[in-house]
Amino acid sequence: MKLKLLTKLIAVITILLLPIFLLFDWLFPLTLPQASDYTQVVVAEDGTPLRNFPNKAGHWQYPITIDQVSENYLTALIAYEDQYFYLHPGVNPIALVRAFWQNINNKKVISGGSTLTMQVARIIDPHQRSIPGKIKQIFRALQLEWHLTKKEILTIYLNNAPFGGTIIGIEAASYAYLGKSSQFLSDAEAALLTVLPQAPSRLRPDRHPERAEQARNKVLNRLQQFSLWTQERVKSAKLEPVYANKLAHHLNAPLLARRLAQPKHSKIQTLVDWQLQVTAETVVKDYVSQLPKKTSAAVLVVNNKTMAIKAYIGSADFTDTKRLGHVDMISAIRSPGSTLKPFAYAMALDEGLIHSASLLTDAPRLNKHYRPENFSQGFHGPVSATDALKRSLNIPAVQLLEHLSPENFAAQLQNAGLGLHLPNQSKANLAIILGGVGIKLEELVGNYRALAINGLAATPRLTADQPLQQRYLMSPGAAWIVRQMLTDQNYRSHQANYLPLVWKTGTSYGFRDAWAVGVSDHYTIGVWLGRPDGSPMPGHHGRITAVPLLKQIYQLLPYKKPYIKRPANVSEETICWPLGTSKNLQENQQYCYQTKQAFVLDKQVPPTLTNPDIIQNPLKLNVPINPNTGKRVSINCTSINYKLQQIVLWPRELDPWLPRKWQRHRLIPATDTDCKNVQPILANGVQINSIKDKTLIPAAKAKQIAINLSANGGIGKHLWFINGQLIAETTPKQAFQYEFTKAGKYQVSVVDSLGTTDMVSVKVKM
Repeated sequence: MKLKLLTKLIAVITILLLPIFLLFDWLFPLTLPQASDYTQVVVAEDGTPLRNFPNKAGHWQYPITIDQVSENYLTALIAYEDQYFYLHPGVNPIALVRAFWQNINNKKVISGGSTLTMQVARIIDPHQRSIPGKIKQIFRALQLEWHLTKKEILTIYLNNAPFGGTIIGIEAASYAYLGKSSQFLSDAEAALLTVLPQAPSRLRPDRHPERAEQARNKVLNRLQQFSLWTQERVKSAKLEPVYANKLAHHLNAPLLARRLAQPKHSKIQTLVDWQLQVTAETVVKDYVSQLPKKTSAAVLVVNNKTMAIKAYIGSADFTDTKRLGHVDMISAIRSPGSTLKPFAYAMALDEGLIHSASLLTDAPRLNKHYRPENFSQGFHGPVSATDALKRSLNIPAVQLLEHLSPENFAAQLQNAGLGLHLPNQSKANLAIILGGVGIKLEELVGNYRALAINGLAATPRLTADQPLQQRYLMSPGAAWIVRQMLTDQNYRSHQANYLPLVWKTGTSYGFRDAWAVGVSDHYTIGVWLGRPDGSPMPGHHGRITAVPLLKQIYQLLPYKKPYIKRPANVSEETICWPLGTSKNLQENQQYCYQTKQAFVLDKQVPPTLTNPDIIQNPLKLNVPINPNTGKRVSINCTSINYKLQQIVLWPRELDPWLPRKWQRHRLIPATDTDCKNVQPILANGVQINSIKDKTLIPAAKAKQIAINLSANGGIGKHLWFINGQLIAETTPKQAFQYEFTKAGKYQVSVVDSLGTTDMVSVKVKM
């Protein structure tokens, strides 16, 4: 009877007070924490914070849900703070009466009797420790229970409980003190973080570890007392020492975080591999410390299949002002040097202009306004497309671009997502292939990815919600062949179907940028080194400065078995130089002067490219021959029954680099004296007459050594080159003086207006 009477009394009181509560609820509505109140945090793929930005109050606060917090922490929290949390309506009358009685008897505050809901009420609406304040707290607690679920109330506590200093919320506290997410708390750590909000300043483990241990053990004892954890489990937890990291805010991938930070988002999820990011940052910082002052670096690693950015290092050291560490060189516009060359070779393959062993010309450029030098200086004469690409020779690359056209080349790159920033809004020209344009590292990496994934360039993805965007750049066959062309020959001979990491380097004019871009089946890595202010770094270039760092980064990546096989439309063919066509289709095998193994597309074997601006430069001629003497005659010579004989020549400009037996004047039959008026096929070639090949110039006391240079023969003006650099323009037989200022080996070459060339090498001693 008494229980029924008490129940009825409570019901009557509730009915009478409910309208009053609803009125006050309408007059004094709840103000709940907003997402904008949280710290902005950019996290790695696994949720580990990379960089955080404090909220307006200067607090560090990471958003978290109940499902993301370890179960042992939730158990300890409910057991210690409010074991009846899921039963009471926000206020526990028994606990309040007990607390009131204890405080009266002891004449001081022994217990507050607050539930977790009441603690949340005090967090969202702070109050004085007084009777009016307690009434206000109780009212807010009832409001919370009226409007929210228990899970929502607990979530507010997890995100807003004070943990000392500027640390707010369980997730921020776990990272700040323990260096890990609250998802992975041990039993001892869970107990420690449970009690810490009761007295954050007095119990901070980084300042008062002994007090923190006593309070932690009190929580553990409570869990054992309630039979929630076994005695053995509690005993084991007590053996774990209390420790705490020195409070430090996260600063990994700081430039990526700065780029992604948005005021309306408290948590931004990236695709970065946290462990790779942290390790790579250390590698880059250590590597750059050995380089000249003000040097910075940028490294971007993407997964080829998903284009997820796994490591983003925009500068060598974000905090180093001397190296301009705040400048993000991944998104900066810089000159790419020779890194665009593989795209030209791929496009030439697709256009049917070349195969992998096509004969290209590395010789002085005749009648051209644009005459680039090779990085290694000097000329190499006949080179295959593969060798020209691997050695990054400039003149063969320009030769290809002339046939592709700079405008088409630029347009195809731009369509694939590579932004080309031309100086003064000028049109694309031949200089683009050697770095006469501005690009971004991230876009370059996106285009290099095409070499691994079916010729499709793609945009690197910063976040999980960014869609995969792919664009056609080259055919899958051309992509595979270019990777083969860049692959080490020894590896290729043993692993015909699979390709390892391949790379291409680049160095911008004046040693301002050193590049290396590496491609494997699974990853593409972009590396840039230089000075953000654009000042030069003499002696530092892609191969010696960027490649070693590229290799170190590649070693950090997990091993994955190669899987990209040779496309079905790629085959191998034996071809002949100088014609460049298939050996099997040669009408006369005696004109197959050199054989090469080539990768070809769709069984098409394009012939050798010739320079259309050089007259009298055919590779195949039909000349009338006297069958009795084997000498050349004229078709107007009626007294001789001639026959037409085919002869095969090398490109005219390659003569100085060929064995004598393959030079043009040796391959073309001599004139038959019995037949007059035989037209010459070759004009008299230019010939250096002032110095012989392999001349040794002896040591001299003077700091400079001068020699006279002149040449006979040839047609029109003579262009003179020293180690590939144009130094003079003369007329036939006109001599000039050149001074050597350094000891070493020099290549001296001259070319006339018809393209005939002569070359000698000299060695100078000082």
